[in-house]
Amino acid sequence: MNSTVPQPRTGMPSPRLEKAAFKRRYLEQFVDPAFAPLRDELARVADAAWDAYDKGRKAPHTRPAGPAFADPDYALSVDWIAARDAILAAAALHSDTKGPARYLIINGATRSEHTCPGEASKTWRLAGLAQEVLEAAGGQVELLDLSRLASEYGRRIFPCKTCFSTAAPLCHWPCSCYPNHALGQTQDWMNEIYPLWVAAHGVLLLTPVNWFHTSSPVKLMIDRLVCADGGNPDPTTTGGKDATKAKALELAGWDYPRPLAGRRFGLVVHGDAEGAAGARQALADWLRTLGLESAGSAAELDRYLGYWQPYATSHQALDQDTALQQEVRNVASQLAVAVAAWRGGRVTPPADLEKPRDK
Repeated sequence: MNSTVPQPRTGMPSPRLEKAAFKRRYLEQFVDPAFAPLRDELARVADAAWDAYDKGRKAPHTRPAGPAFADPDYALSVDWIAARDAILAAAALHSDTKGPARYLIINGATRSEHTCPGEASKTWRLAGLAQEVLEAAGGQVELLDLSRLASEYGRRIFPCKTCFSTAAPLCHWPCSCYPNHALGQTQDWMNEIYPLWVAAHGVLLLTPVNWFHTSSPVKLMIDRLVCADGGNPDPTTTGGKDATKAKALELAGWDYPRPLAGRRFGLVVHGDAEGAAGARQALADWLRTLGLESAGSAAELDRYLGYWQPYATSHQALDQDTALQQEVRNVASQLAVAVAAWRGGRVTPPADLEKPRDK
């Protein structure tokens, strides 16, 4: 090993559980009385889960990588291979010059009438206005509803482990950190979300302001998209998650591929008291770092809705704020104009927009 390559720093306390503690925690998910008749069966399932954990079977199903990779004999996770294949299929859709303009609209609000709050979010409503405009313009729209992280069984986005901060090539595109079957970190949504971004020509992200920032689901997605900012498309070059190999590869020269570069974006950030402009600027900076380009100033909107008014009447405030509704439609219209210009090899002109207010 090259002595100039720094060795990974270690020394943090181990999170490893002993068997009894592991089984107790594993069985906590079956406390509903409906599982009581299955106690013996669950004990055997817990033993099997312990075996996977104890032996660290992160990826129990693998196959040789094949000739498309630097090490064709390396045993790649079939989960990762399926995620990569979905991204390649999405890239083909994106590159189809005869196909329709493709848009990804992201509802970043967590609130939903299908779980504790019992009411739809205003962000969801605004996303619907944007969808109507883009579909009327002939676009094909995918609506990613991140509220399902809180309302749908088995929907998860696990946190980013920041492999990139150890060495850029250790962060794989798509992410190979999940699923981790040994740790029970399964049902991660990102392998379905990555192709939506890849296929899109235009991305429209709508989010409320939560404590001066985006919502929790949006932040989880943002962190897990780090692999689209210089991530490594070939895990065999780092022997999977070998940090030392990744450090050596980066120090030898890394080209930081950006597979989402060029796509146009629009933003709608709404708050009720504070933080809308800062959150919108942070999102715009992040998207530009990924290589996306703004659809124009008319496509980046931050507004207050029901400013310092009761939350109980916030939907009525949206009903009455027809100017905001039109501004959201304008964001979508400007995005459609920018995507059409980009796909046609032209400079983005300003859209012919109705201005709902003078200042």
